[in-house]
Amino acid sequence: MNKQDRLCIEGRIGFLGAGSIVEAMLSGILKKGLLSPDQLLVSNRNNRERLEQLVDCYGVRFTQDKLEVARSSDILILAIKPKDAAEALRELRGVVHSGQLIISVVAGVSTTLIGEWLGVNCPIVRTMPNTSSAVGLSATGLAANSFVTDDQLQQAIRLFEAIGTVYEVAEEELDIITGLSGSGPAYIYYLVEAMMAAGATAGLDREMARQLTLQTVIGAAHMLLDTRAEPAILRQQVTSPGGTTQAGLEVLEAYQFQQGVTAAILRATERSREMGAQYH
Repeated sequence: MNKQDRLCIEGRIGFLGAGSIVEAMLSGILKKGLLSPDQLLVSNRNNRERLEQLVDCYGVRFTQDKLEVARSSDILILAIKPKDAAEALRELRGVVHSGQLIISVVAGVSTTLIGEWLGVNCPIVRTMPNTSSAVGLSATGLAANSFVTDDQLQQAIRLFEAIGTVYEVAEEELDIITGLSGSGPAYIYYLVEAMMAAGATAGLDREMARQLTLQTVIGAAHMLLDTRAEPAILRQQVTSPGGTTQAGLEVLEAYQFQQGVTAAILRATERSREMGAQYH
């Protein structure tokens, strides 16, 4: 393995939480050889069976003592539920110190609030990955507070590059990232549901409808990525005057399809802000 392929971390990474994002990160980190299993310590509040599953699958260490995780980790990753965050982090006061890098995947909770709950001025990186992290294709927004050094920022970026693509943004932009790419997979799945159902309704075998729909979505995404053309241009290239695509698009326009998608993203963004405000 190339030295440049390794994180510049000789210590440990601790995870508070053991959900799907944590598992995706463990898988990505280990597949890329960024750290060894004995450098990774996973914990949750009361689900020992889940921890044992992660140990069996990835060979990592585990504990249900969050104080032990905080004490022994150079990087502490917060992957707990927002409603549990205040209590859990206040219990870490006096344990977390100013030299530790804190990385949060807790939705809606600001770096300022995390620092207040921990009771220490420390480097905090706040992130918003999405569920595509499970297949290494997350689009992750990442923002750092003023205590984060350049080296720590690069460490955080490398960690999330293990599960997809990373975009460094201002913290106030994380709400719109939540609405756009955090919730975005659900919008795509909703579209796929509708396309599959339409194919089946029109007489296709359901599995055939599924495969055709998925390949269509994959192909369209690759066209956008590979050609770098504007989506409007690609749409126009597919749309012959008086043809089938135009007929279909006219129906979508009658249902205000684009306005509906825009409204959904803006509402999800607003909800992210609402969730953050309730902790202040």
